[in-house]
Amino acid sequence: MGPAGGTARPGCFFGVYLLYCLNPRHPGRVYVGFTVNPARRVQQHNGGRKKGGAWRTSGRGPWEMVLIVHGFASAVAALRFEWAWQHPHASRRLAHVGPRLRGEAAFAFHLRVLAHMLRAPPWARLPLTVRWLRADFRRDLCPPPPPHVPLAFGPPPPRAPAPRHRAVPFADSEPTQDQDAKARCTLCTRALQDEEHPLCCPHPVCPLRAHVICLAEEFLQEEPEQLLPLEGQCPACKNSLLWGDLIWLGRMGTEEEDDDLELEEEHWTDMLEI
Repeated sequence: MGPAGGTARPGCFFGVYLLYCLNPRHPGRVYVGFTVNPARRVQQHNGGRKKGGAWRTSGRGPWEMVLIVHGFASAVAALRFEWAWQHPHASRRLAHVGPRLRGEAAFAFHLRVLAHMLRAPPWARLPLTVRWLRADFRRDLCPPPPPHVPLAFGPPPPRAPAPRHRAVPFADSEPTQDQDAKARCTLCTRALQDEEHPLCCPHPVCPLRAHVICLAEEFLQEEPEQLLPLEGQCPACKNSLLWGDLIWLGRMGTEEEDDDLELEEEHWTDMLEI
């Protein structure tokens, strides 16, 4: 488990959240949704359909975002998680999860489903973080999340922008042989292309740059039956690395990409509400 505050995993934010209705006329009502911007999304829900909220939450607020699961590598991965959380009875991955019990609150039922989702494939191997946004709503999950899934508290930390490429110490000097070598995969020595999103070790001065497949094969040597690694040792500096952190660092977005993601979120929300 990580520290109480959680370790920030940089990159584009894809989250699946749980809303709780604070309106005494709709006690215990909950809502599961997908977002790339939690603060903006909860404002939309409380603003109603005209402000971009969902029709199921419109006019029933105020709503509070009490929990969010984040760390998905793409919007599609988060949306699939959202759908399964909303429809556990229809997901073959959750056939072992019983239906909502008589007298079981909707909030408790959704936490029970979430606990089993985090232990079921394919989600059990994703580099997710379970973040409680309201401490007074916190409940222990049973079964508990896998050891590599940290529990965090408070709002998600802001994404710190970082250059897609490593800085050159002397930009106005001629490239050295060592700098030129960084344009090749550390493991297979083939040339790296920008569109391939090569993976770089986040530790200072570590020279590792590698193709995704090359580094995945390196990490999976101890688990050859798996397709997706969880963590591994950097072949260059020997530090322990989380696979999810490397993927996020390799796909750090620009402001334009963030705008596209917000439009994508609104598109999917509108489609799913129809």
